Amino acid sequence: MRSILIVVAWASVIVGCAGVFVPLLPTTPFLLLSAGIFARTSPRFEAWLLSRPTFGEPILAWRQKGAIPMKAKLLAVTSMLLSLVILLWLAQPRLALAAIIAMAMISCALFVVTRPSD
Repeated sequence: MRSILIVVAWASVIVGCAGVFVPLLPTTPFLLLSAGIFARTSPRFEAWLLSRPTFGEPILAWRQKGAIPMKAKLLAVTSMLLSLVILLWLAQPRLALAAIIAMAMISCALFVVTRPSD
């Protein structure tokens, strides 16, 4: 089971790194997942991930204070808003579905905005 979890964690690191370059693919949730799995399965891999200059600080800030950097908040909320606008414009869903999607995105945005800033 440990080996499977380590494979899942590394896959999550790869997807998270791809998220840096691929628009609308989130980075943070995948790296937090990796860090959590590594914390339980491989202290060496966890130390490696936390020592990365780009990823280590935000992961530690989340673990210690539940904090999200202001730049990440702005990017997340902007991406959600842009995604919603594109969805409404291209897909033109029925009003009920559009309202459900908008409420889900607003809920996520409120969660992100109400976290402490690092």
